[in-house]
Amino acid sequence: MDTRTAERPDIAPAPAAPPAGVVAVVAHRKKTFGGGLDELRSRLVAAGVGRLLWYEVPKSRKAPKRVRAALDSGAELVLVWGGDGMVQRCADALAGSGVPMGILPAGTANLFAVNLGIPVDLPEAVRIALHGRRRELDLGRINGEHFAVMAGAGFDGDLIRDADRQLKGRFGRIAYVWTGLRHVRGECVRTRIRVDGADWFDDEASCVLFGNVGTITGGIPAFDDARPDDGALEVGVSTASGAVDWARTLGRMAAGRSDESPFVRITRGRKIKVRFDAPKTYELDGGARGKAKRLKVKVVPGALTVCCPDPAD
Repeated sequence: MDTRTAERPDIAPAPAAPPAGVVAVVAHRKKTFGGGLDELRSRLVAAGVGRLLWYEVPKSRKAPKRVRAALDSGAELVLVWGGDGMVQRCADALAGSGVPMGILPAGTANLFAVNLGIPVDLPEAVRIALHGRRRELDLGRINGEHFAVMAGAGFDGDLIRDADRQLKGRFGRIAYVWTGLRHVRGECVRTRIRVDGADWFDDEASCVLFGNVGTITGGIPAFDDARPDDGALEVGVSTASGAVDWARTLGRMAAGRSDESPFVRITRGRKIKVRFDAPKTYELDGGARGKAKRLKVKVVPGALTVCCPDPAD
């Protein structure tokens, strides 16, 4: 394909300040937005990228290997094309490297991008990735794996897995409320939670959440005070146990009033340990990771450098 700027008037000319000399693209080939990966390549060439490394994967779990290959090849910037699962896998591989990540939000929810103000607009997302400010952001780490948005165990695993894609597209966060009510089973289990070395919760619970940002699955504003650069994680636990309890809880979460629910407790901390009396499925950034009776969670301050909009954008 001929990608010369002169023959592509829709592609902006190279900016005055050139981007990083070696740029890697790690893309989920089944995800798309804008003009797709062909347009992305054209825009990067037109922007004057000195050397372009290109990796496509069929599944997000294949991405970390490609990120490591990019780092070994001298990548100075890694652009991640995909949704939250793809971003999480790449963030896990980039954590601590100091190499910036640019997010090209081609997923369904794009929660990390939304929380950072990165739009689902390919030209603008590319501009931010190449020339936006670099922010050092925290990541969470659960049982040895980093997450950018949230992690949790219990009820939220079913909710994330089963929310119908078509329903999500039409109704957004209300789809999660509906899905949640369809899958309520009242399954509570004895849960013990220690936060920064002190006992915080010891009771029956149906869901435990850890948030690095405020808006989580389904666009629900679960943690009003969360910031991805404050050196702490938000911790939430729910004791809702049946359809009526969950209807009230999910309704208040969808309305942005989680702290008003009688079935929700929220705190914040740096190191959290959780013990369940029975194994529970845990997830991070929307991806299930199996069952566990113990969770070790901590914040990793400044673990990831991310290309973000300027404050005036």
